[in-house]
Amino acid sequence: MSLYTKLVSNILFPLHENLKKHSTVSVRDQMEKTQWLTADKIKQQQIERLQQFLEDIGQNVPYYRDLFKEKGFDPQAIQSLKDLQQLPITGKPEIRANSDALKAGDAVGLARFNTGGSSGEPLIFYIGNKRVSHDVAAKWRATRWWDVNIGDPEIVVWGSPIELGSQDRVRQIRDTLFRTELLPAFEMSSEKLDGFIRIIRAKRPKMLFGYPSALAHIAGYAEEQGISMNDLGIKVAFVTSERLYDHQREKIEAVFGCPVANGYGGRDAGFIAHQCPAGGMHITSEDIIVEIVDKKGNVLPEGESGEIVVTHMATRDFPFVRYPTGDIGTLSSESCSCGRGLPLLKEIQGRTTDFVIAKDGTILHGLALIYVLRDLPGVASFKIIQESLDLTRVLILCDDQYCESSEETIRQEFKKRLGNDVEISVEQVDEIPKEKSGKFRYVVSRV
Repeated sequence: MSLYTKLVSNILFPLHENLKKHSTVSVRDQMEKTQWLTADKIKQQQIERLQQFLEDIGQNVPYYRDLFKEKGFDPQAIQSLKDLQQLPITGKPEIRANSDALKAGDAVGLARFNTGGSSGEPLIFYIGNKRVSHDVAAKWRATRWWDVNIGDPEIVVWGSPIELGSQDRVRQIRDTLFRTELLPAFEMSSEKLDGFIRIIRAKRPKMLFGYPSALAHIAGYAEEQGISMNDLGIKVAFVTSERLYDHQREKIEAVFGCPVANGYGGRDAGFIAHQCPAGGMHITSEDIIVEIVDKKGNVLPEGESGEIVVTHMATRDFPFVRYPTGDIGTLSSESCSCGRGLPLLKEIQGRTTDFVIAKDGTILHGLALIYVLRDLPGVASFKIIQESLDLTRVLILCDDQYCESSEETIRQEFKKRLGNDVEISVEQVDEIPKEKSGKFRYVVSRV
């Protein structure tokens, strides 16, 4: 570790978190101890913390105070993780309908967030300082598994407007101090890719972070151009937010000359799991309980595939209890050779987001279109289908807040991205159709 990295990770970043009233450093320190406990001890800690968490929200969150009373549920009677199944699964419809009642009465400084919308069902929710501290701590711990740390040079290839819209002077100074550079993943034109490659080669980062599709696309372009990227000293490429396919992992590893570390989580569900160098996808079990359920909501045993449902025990200000992620996965009964006692996700079959192509040939990340739709009033669900370079269809499932001006907004914003002469067909439907495979895909390009 360089002297500058030590300065950032030991002094500047802890000071930054302290000024923001985050307990990130102490939480990470504790997590680095608990990860080495046995699986049985970790499970016992989960039970104890679950009891405390449910007791807290039962007293301070109106929605759960009423729910516990209605069901005669007593958090103090929790004896095992199975007792969590006495509570209903609480998904996006329930959260949307009870947003105010889900805020703790004593919550202070809640920040408003949105899900990315790749599920076609955007969600507005709120996060408090405790949740932020625990999620950042979990990510920090996982980063250190790969012999890199906050303060090491980093390239982030990302597309969220939360990040891209926050590049004010203060943030620019912070990113410069922490040696992090953000590259917008929305547009992947040849000109942009040339620029990305120049920046990566000039910065010589120790780590990359981004969508697997975006990093694989950059890697593929560099390979096509005959540009070497495996001589930069990159130690690891962290990928998240989409399903990581084998061919993407192979391309990234081959071109950048580094291992790929898969991560699984989201703004709503939290930092759920991360891959260690031994290959195990370790669940952040200090904070998160993962259940796998079938279509009827019944919990499945380890080894069986179903929907991933999470309970995040650091969300007392705006609780996520038995929250369905919309992703399919499998829990493992095995232990990892790294020696950590953290439970494992065996398989994650998460959603993917396609690229789309503008009329002029510019390649855009599908999120460039998703973000147009996710905050529009009245849009309950959607599907984007790029039929050709000349026609993109937008299927909308709307509620009573939907208005005609929203359609004009969709057309204008899509044309800005795809081309002024591209036809944007906005169609109101009664149901968002599945693919023939039975899976949902909300951005489909047939170009």
